[in-house]
Amino acid sequence: MKIISLKYLLLLICLLQLQSIQAQQDFNSGWKFLLGDDSLAIGPQYNDASWRVLNLPHDWSIEGNFAASHPATTQGGALPTGICWYRKTFALPAAEADKAVSIEFDGVYRDSEVWINGHYLGKRPNGYISFDYELTPYLKYGAPNVIAVKVDNSGQPNSRWYTGSGIYRNVRLVVKGKAGYRRNGIVVDARYVLDSLSHTDLGFIRVQSSIYNHTGKKIKYTTAVKISDPAGKIVDSVISPENYLVDKEEIIRTTDFAGAVLKPWSPDAPNYYKVLTIFSQDQMQPDTVVTITGIRSFRFDPQHGFFLNSKPLKIKGVCLHHDLGALGAAVNVRAMERQLEILKAMGCNAIRTAHNPPAPEFLDLCDKMGFLVMEEAFDMWEKKKNKYDYHKDFAAWHKRDVEAMVLRDRNHPSVFMWSIGNEIREQFDSSGIALGKELVDIIKAIDTTRPVTGALSEWNPLKNFIYQSHALDVVGLNYHQEVYEDFHKYYPGEIFLGTENMSAFATRGYYDQRSDSTYFWPAKSPQKIVEKGNPDYTVSAYDQVSAYWGSTHEATWKIIRKHDYLSGLFVWSGFDFLGEPIPYPWPARSSYYGIIDLAGFPKDVYYMYQSEWTTKPVLHVFPHWNWQPGQVVDVWVYYNNADEVELFLNGKSLGIQSKGPEDLHLVWKVPFVAGTLKAVSRKNGKQVLVQEIKTAGAPAAIALQADRPVIEADGKDLSYVTLQITDAKGNPVPYADNQVHFTIEGPGIIAGTDNGYQADTISLKSPSRQCWKGMALAIVQSDGKKGTIRLRATGAGLKPAVITIRPE
Repeated sequence: MKIISLKYLLLLICLLQLQSIQAQQDFNSGWKFLLGDDSLAIGPQYNDASWRVLNLPHDWSIEGNFAASHPATTQGGALPTGICWYRKTFALPAAEADKAVSIEFDGVYRDSEVWINGHYLGKRPNGYISFDYELTPYLKYGAPNVIAVKVDNSGQPNSRWYTGSGIYRNVRLVVKGKAGYRRNGIVVDARYVLDSLSHTDLGFIRVQSSIYNHTGKKIKYTTAVKISDPAGKIVDSVISPENYLVDKEEIIRTTDFAGAVLKPWSPDAPNYYKVLTIFSQDQMQPDTVVTITGIRSFRFDPQHGFFLNSKPLKIKGVCLHHDLGALGAAVNVRAMERQLEILKAMGCNAIRTAHNPPAPEFLDLCDKMGFLVMEEAFDMWEKKKNKYDYHKDFAAWHKRDVEAMVLRDRNHPSVFMWSIGNEIREQFDSSGIALGKELVDIIKAIDTTRPVTGALSEWNPLKNFIYQSHALDVVGLNYHQEVYEDFHKYYPGEIFLGTENMSAFATRGYYDQRSDSTYFWPAKSPQKIVEKGNPDYTVSAYDQVSAYWGSTHEATWKIIRKHDYLSGLFVWSGFDFLGEPIPYPWPARSSYYGIIDLAGFPKDVYYMYQSEWTTKPVLHVFPHWNWQPGQVVDVWVYYNNADEVELFLNGKSLGIQSKGPEDLHLVWKVPFVAGTLKAVSRKNGKQVLVQEIKTAGAPAAIALQADRPVIEADGKDLSYVTLQITDAKGNPVPYADNQVHFTIEGPGIIAGTDNGYQADTISLKSPSRQCWKGMALAIVQSDGKKGTIRLRATGAGLKPAVITIRPE
């Protein structure tokens, strides 16, 4: 191999990046949509003029109204499901007739079937798996082609959470030469290795490229591999000499970069690099693939926990379902990025994709933002959890689906382990032994660089048959925190990871007194509904309520933080999600588990984690200060980076307190007097932070704040606008439940509204929303044009507000 000149390579890269974009075409725009079933829609001559025109990704279920009668039940979000069709007409120029053309779907929920010009391409039952179809034999050039997709989500219930319905992830048309790189055929192994001479860790990158020739003739080709940093600066590159590939031949080329001077990837410093692999054939358009990578090494130690880049790191993770609140399941990069930004600020460093492979864009974000990812394959195997769930497809499809997951995602530096399933029922009988081994073997036949676990709900190793397969590298336990400190008594020599923890409930802004009492809602198995809850379907936002199988947030975290051998945990869950509204029946339609509510507003416990998981100064006082005169109120304080906190009411000290070794918060019992509650944290006698909460008057005005006043004019980007009801002095009104209405002018739309209340049954697409505890949310989306968007919010008896957002 020889080194390519920098000047030549820069010129080549500019051209190749353009060609790469042309090879993979965004295929999301201009689809026709029919809600309903018409078997004639497969035909290219079918008249779809009356169908709705829309762009993908698209989730049609979120556009519906909540209702108890929907067959998905409240566990599935109480939203409509059924059968729908998508069609797209497109043309390819005659000059493309010598190319290979395929279509790639990142995810369709569920039971999708695809036709091209009336020819049946296939079916994919799993709604979370990426797949592709070869179109070349059935295409017409210089004439219209018609893709038809049937999506059948009518078999209900088929999930324990909201799934969405339709082509809810991105679609691409891939046009390339008939020789080049196999789809998902680039493998990048990037890690640190110990140099035997210097005894230091050196960067090592191995790039393996699977190349094929289907041209019908012998070809001459070259390959090049280039590594660049995020700014595009080339840090290393290699070009091969000319080689020959006969027709139907497939080979794997390996390129090593040893001793590469690259910065390590970690959650604190996610230094990522781009690997550009270039296949050039007989002066034809090259095939290029860009792969994100990061240099990192990691290991688990039974006694000392998890190590990343030779340093101990406690895994501080959350579980996430795939819905994006008011946007439903339809993939939007900015919506996912916002979720991750909020979690990053909390100190979260890891995500468990519960309980399915995520959108590829989500992993791209985790690579670039710095999150470890445990990617999970299934929520069930052959034994069902719902009548129409994946159990009916498992036998025929599990091997292909697991392979597709690993092949697609094995290069992401964020993905540090795989999970073969969540609370799988085969753990309770001997079938779990064979299936556990088989699934691990499928993964390790493709990827041996990452450990494999399973999220086990049976803690006793003598009763858990998936554990008894001895195929798992890491023992993942869901809940059962009561056995964690004795883990090595039950699992000698094994590695621990809390794969799902807490199941603590809260409704933002609602507080039951007394906060020193804790409750299990529901209290015992097999109940899912609380016997005596609150009549308004709320749960106290003090950390005092959990499901019987879990604990409060503080209870489990105290155990995990105490012992090095407890590698870390994944809290259930990071955000509230649509569906699974335990502990309540209808009209509750979304979960109570989140550290953050469905609208993206943090609940109070968010600041407990921030005080424990970050080094940034934290001081958070709650609840609000609007109560009945003389009512005794439990005032909680989360803090860090300080020795003590002093609480004042209207300037009078209520005393100084400090946390003991086992304390995660402070509490004062304060008889309510209207005015100002103030907390001051100090370290070594010096003030660190001050927080004040004032008694609010009557609702008088609306205040709006956008998370991003400038967005991309790409038809996809979003600005999240928070609405706050204030009194005449500008103080937030914590009890305000005013009805507000949003209107918009300019190049944008209102993509959704929300308030975070789990039992609000108004459609999340409604421009009108009743505030919950003084707050609401509007999501503004670019329509693809530049200009100025004016979002206006009004409400009876309130001073209206207008905010400006600029798509550029």
